[in-house]
Amino acid sequence: MFNWFKSTKTDVVPDAVQQFLQHWQLPDSGAPLSLLLDAVNLNKNNLQITLKLPLLSLAQPLQQALHSAGFSYELALDYRNATTAIFKQIKQIILVASGKGGVGKSTTAVNLAVALSLEGAKVGLLDADIYGPSIPTMLGLSGEKISSADNKLMQPKFAHGVYLQSIGFLVDPQQASVWRGPMASQALMQLLNETVWPELDYLVVDMPPGTGDIQLTMAQKLPVSGALVVTTPQDIALSDAEKAISMFRQVNIPILGLVENMSFYLCQQCGSKDDIFGTDGGLLLAERYQVSVLGQLPLQKHIREQADAGIPAVLMPQPVADIYRTIGRQLMLALHWHNAKQAASQPEIIITDD
Repeated sequence: MFNWFKSTKTDVVPDAVQQFLQHWQLPDSGAPLSLLLDAVNLNKNNLQITLKLPLLSLAQPLQQALHSAGFSYELALDYRNATTAIFKQIKQIILVASGKGGVGKSTTAVNLAVALSLEGAKVGLLDADIYGPSIPTMLGLSGEKISSADNKLMQPKFAHGVYLQSIGFLVDPQQASVWRGPMASQALMQLLNETVWPELDYLVVDMPPGTGDIQLTMAQKLPVSGALVVTTPQDIALSDAEKAISMFRQVNIPILGLVENMSFYLCQQCGSKDDIFGTDGGLLLAERYQVSVLGQLPLQKHIREQADAGIPAVLMPQPVADIYRTIGRQLMLALHWHNAKQAASQPEIIITDD
């Protein structure tokens, strides 16, 4: 009935199961699971589902839904990323950017990268903030130095399921990087090109704040898949985030979504909520530019404490971890829908002998 239901050397998937999987909706987005199915096999009592995206956190809710619907199968969930690599062994490159500093861009990039790895994806993280490389600290790698097996190419570090490269591994943390724009851009491209990246589903790039030389270099010299813009609700941050959105659109990089950081403060003692930096500014900006808000994160000291300790907040059993996980899933889906739309709009070229 559907080409993702396989029966070769396996049992035939019953029609009732096919209909269930066709209509079951993803918890975050409400999209039907059928849009992400790559293959479905039934081997005795084992239902083996292969997705087009690394969304392995769906295993538990999908297993529960199957049992609730009266199916006693044991679910095995996997994924197959058929996307062609666009840079070395990297299949997708996602820029995490902001118009100004101090909005939590690097914290978002770290937790997003780890969230993607928790879904089963192979993830790399490039710390492109040449002037303020903070990500080694956030991943517990402060003080580490670069390593090279042949004194030519650099090996990325690995922490919390993520491969990392940063200028922070090359310079003294107390030393200021007094570089002009072209020199900083050249250093960044060298860092990117001379790192032995493994096969990656996603390379998340933590961009420096602003819309200057480094941003333009990344946009023009890399096959960027899309960008995520981080802002806070206050008017000043929104104004700069607006410039970042405008810049990406000028260089034809799709905006995959917007994250509103420090959306509110929740008092730990009384539970009252205070919109310190304004109310729903990110939502209004997203509406103005017709982009999605992938998540709203609270102003919470635990996020800062865990970042300083080198343990990303997404790894801890706390409500904010669920928000980061949701943002990661929404980002993957946004990129998948964009790629599918682009592929559908490409004209079919038929070569004949005439």
